Amino acid sequence: MLQYLILQLCDTATSYCHYGNSHCEAQLMPLPILEKAVLWAMKEDLSVQVVYPDYALPQEYREVIDRVDHTDIVSSHSDLKDVAQVVVVDDWDELQDISFAKDAVYVLRTTLTSFYKRYEELTSVLQQVSRLNVVFLDVEHFTDADATVYGKALDFLAKDIEQLYVNGGQVQLNLLTDRMMLNKMNNCSAGETNVTLAPDGRFYVCPAFYNESNGYSIGSLDEGLDVKNAQLYKLDHAPICRHCDAYHCKRCIWLNRKTTLEVNTPSHEQCMMAHLERNASRLLLDALRKHGTFLPEQESITEIDYLDPFEKRKEWQ
Repeated sequence: MLQYLILQLCDTATSYCHYGNSHCEAQLMPLPILEKAVLWAMKEDLSVQVVYPDYALPQEYREVIDRVDHTDIVSSHSDLKDVAQVVVVDDWDELQDISFAKDAVYVLRTTLTSFYKRYEELTSVLQQVSRLNVVFLDVEHFTDADATVYGKALDFLAKDIEQLYVNGGQVQLNLLTDRMMLNKMNNCSAGETNVTLAPDGRFYVCPAFYNESNGYSIGSLDEGLDVKNAQLYKLDHAPICRHCDAYHCKRCIWLNRKTTLEVNTPSHEQCMMAHLERNASRLLLDALRKHGTFLPEQESITEIDYLDPFEKRKEWQ
């Protein structure tokens, strides 16, 4: 069931996920389309997430957006960075200059190589934020050889988080804390619980499907939604994911299509990373419980002997 509408206000709006945005020329969503989109979201009782470009919007746009409850997603270069609910950072060096707000979510988009070199710098960031999401831009390049260094980085950050909790602080890091708090899948669910409206007035599965040249539309405000093979975007039609307990995995529809040509089938790389995070979360949960009661209603995360659930496919039958 549809729950969220993502409004990409401009071709140059910031990317907040795995996809890139190569658009250089600003094309702002026409005001009448924005007005119609806001009204549609209100009628459908949808939560609205607004993705902004870096330049300031005309006042009339802000007035229309403020007609509906919404979440603002901006880059760290935006004039709205001090008041937005989600701030996206694309440069590690910027982390040293940001005045973090405790009530905002920060998204760090990074390559694997940069993360391996600089993950220790996140220690100071975790001390200043309530939530940090780390998003990788090159998941498809993750190799089996990366498992050791990625696992080492996760273990380092887990110790930081453990110490913060022991000292009375609280922080969420998507790579480690999300899985501890879940007992069922909590994925991106693009195309199922959320869709994107782009500046051209058409719906897309997510912003990546608009920003990439090989994307496709799934309808418009005038025509309505038209999701072909809609069942394929649902968990019960994902042959691997429905048997998996890496509940925090984004199960990115765009990455699935990019790497396996199937929207409901993740790549080996995506599964490996999610399970390394799952295993590190298990150890972190156990470590936190040694210091006292922690998430008492949650079950322990079981130990597993694989990193790709595809290896266990014969057991599903």
